[in-house]
Amino acid sequence: MAEGIKIEIVSPESLVLSEQASAVTVPGADGYFTVMGDHAAMMTTLKAGFVTVTSGGAERTYYVQGGFADVNDAGLTILAEQAKTGADFDKSELDAAIVSAQEALNGATTDQAKQDAQTALDGWKNLLMEIDVVGLPN
Repeated sequence: MAEGIKIEIVSPESLVLSEQASAVTVPGADGYFTVMGDHAAMMTTLKAGFVTVTSGGAERTYYVQGGFADVNDAGLTILAEQAKTGADFDKSELDAAIVSAQEALNGATTDQAKQDAQTALDGWKNLLMEIDVVGLPN
């Protein structure tokens, strides 16, 4: 088994991330999936959600909206219509997104809607924790 995977997250504006990671969790069209070394080749569209990159025992979260994920021998490439790091948000945006996700969870009537809302809520909270650790201004 390979010792990780090369991950690149690319948006129309910039190369957001390019590094070696031990695992990457991606919001595919059919649900979240995790890519590790020696993953089978695949391609999928992305739904809006959170890419979680694990390397060196630490996790970082990136928000992506739309696009594609391509896993091949060279690694994982995410071509996102929009990709943001925690530093790209201000705290008030994340607070509002958390409130909205909590309201969606509270109003969810199906198991799938509850799962989607919980995933969104967890992602926004993780992103907020990251900017709190980095110490970005409010």
